[in-house]
Amino acid sequence: MADDIGSTDSGGQNVYVRELALALADRGHRVVVFTRRSSPREADRVRLAAGVEVVHVPAGPARKLPKEDLAPLMGDFGDQLALHWQEDPPDLVHAHYWMSGVAALAGARRTAIPVVTTFHALGLERIAYHPDRNEIHRERERERERVGSERTVGQISGAIIALTPEEVEYLTGPNGVSPSKITVVPVGVNLERFTPDGPAAGRSNRRARLVTVGRLVERKGVKVMIEALGELSERFDVELVVAGGPRPRELHADPTVRALRAHARKHGVETRVEFLGRIPHGQVPELLRSADVFVCAPHYEPFGTACLEAAACGVPVVAPAVGGLREHVIDGTTGFLTPPGDVAGFGSAVAELLGDPEKRVRMGAAGAANAIGYAWPAVTNRILATYDTLLKQG
Repeated sequence: MADDIGSTDSGGQNVYVRELALALADRGHRVVVFTRRSSPREADRVRLAAGVEVVHVPAGPARKLPKEDLAPLMGDFGDQLALHWQEDPPDLVHAHYWMSGVAALAGARRTAIPVVTTFHALGLERIAYHPDRNEIHRERERERERVGSERTVGQISGAIIALTPEEVEYLTGPNGVSPSKITVVPVGVNLERFTPDGPAAGRSNRRARLVTVGRLVERKGVKVMIEALGELSERFDVELVVAGGPRPRELHADPTVRALRAHARKHGVETRVEFLGRIPHGQVPELLRSADVFVCAPHYEPFGTACLEAAACGVPVVAPAVGGLREHVIDGTTGFLTPPGDVAGFGSAVAELLGDPEKRVRMGAAGAANAIGYAWPAVTNRILATYDTLLKQG
């Protein structure tokens, strides 16, 4: 539930959970968010907002752990959930991500509490989009536990909320989940916060500005954006602003940032790439409004919250045609979709927008109009309908 977006394990899923919790509370529901205690200083219970409480569950050491180290702790997490739910049983549990699904089903296994799961990302889908085909076998071996657990969680959960039609194909095909229990509900966007009108972050020069927001992990494709910037800089006076990664004070020592800066230096654009580090989510709208074009270049992206937020701010988007990005970016209308990993194609799409201010304005306005369909109130209605259906079945 942290508000800083862009750390290694904090991204669009955190935004989703927080926004959904707040939207449900606005409808009069009591929401309790259970998350693993990651610091001994965290209080047992924290009030996030009226009707929303965060409970820090002891499971494993009370410190931050890499996501890949959390799976063995889900049994303990589930036992703790069971204790909580014996005293104060919820009407329904909504698990987010496969590990939370494991814990939630373990916690509810001796009860009649229905469990809804949203995976946010699937192991098989991620493997399918891996850019190095030679790595896929090794990737499957590393992901064996996750893939098996996703199959089990999908089959046992009372209902599944998928984020895209593509996710449904993986759930019903290799994972064997019944189509009757799956509902497709896309991610939402906060249209009170992300709007075309409002303050924009300051700019210290007259360069055209490309902005990207996200975690600095390999699959997010920051290197692709840097390489495209190298080609673009031969025609335009342009910069790339990167939000995400370590806290600003840790940027100079972070190995990933140092490697990306070296990559920028290799392509002659070191002075044109600015790393902001992790920023509070409340500052993201101002940064997005300062952009001429929002860019992202992941080889795999299950939903792409940042692209949707940029569109809501009236900024055209250039992104690869993968996963949820194909749902959020209307190619040729709200921005451009390009083949994943295609540096030349990505750069050409950005160049078309940089060279045509009227097209940027037109596509930005279309993106803001399209984002209205993803407003959290509408998304929440569809999620509540899934809850109601499952509760009536009970």
